[in-house]
Amino acid sequence: MIPLRDENPTLHTSAVTLSLIAANLATWALFQGFGTDPALSSSVCRLGAIPGELLGTQPVGTAVQMGSGLQCVLAAQPSWITPLSSMFMHGGWFHLLGNLWFLYIFGDNVEDVMGSLRFLIFYLLCGLLAVAAQIASDPDSALPIVGASGAIGGVMGAYGVLYPRARVHMLVFLGFFITRVDVPALLMLLYWLLWQLVGALPALQGASGGVAFWAHVGGFAAGLLLVGVFRDAERLARHRAHVG
Repeated sequence: MIPLRDENPTLHTSAVTLSLIAANLATWALFQGFGTDPALSSSVCRLGAIPGELLGTQPVGTAVQMGSGLQCVLAAQPSWITPLSSMFMHGGWFHLLGNLWFLYIFGDNVEDVMGSLRFLIFYLLCGLLAVAAQIASDPDSALPIVGASGAIGGVMGAYGVLYPRARVHMLVFLGFFITRVDVPALLMLLYWLLWQLVGALPALQGASGGVAFWAHVGGFAAGLLLVGVFRDAERLARHRAHVG
């Protein structure tokens, strides 16, 4: 299922949501060469968060093949900025555009009831906790963690708490049959969370893969827990009065 739009108006300009989208696009262009190697592999290697490097659980000099013959070599002194920078790195066009589309759909309404500064802090904190969850799930991994999806998972968790009954229009693929449905946000978000958990469980058995499912789950959980701290009660009341 792919969300197309939601029936949930905003009362304020979504300055941070739009700025985060612009920042991810700028990073994709300036640091990742629009997804072309060697810029893509090099940026993922340098700016992605590598659990084994950050925790020292992998030997210094461990090499990971990243593409185009480029190897990611684990350093003796890891860069502690990578848990933050990894939130703006992506592995491909689909990864980037999918994340930014979800941020566009759900970010504006969450920002609307938090205010810009609170929302920015909330977003970054959810992203950092998402990275921490992924590292905790596989502390020995030498693969870089990249993507905004952990932070966006936090936005989705907050959206589910704030607007559980908002209608979300979905594009649904049933084999070769494609249709459109609209469902309550809570149903759509729980379905999304279920799929993340299904993907995450094999990692507990030692299986490794290219998708940071535990970052998605951790970000979503962070959003559920933090939304009560960051929401502005007056803004939320005005929004509910406006929606009627």
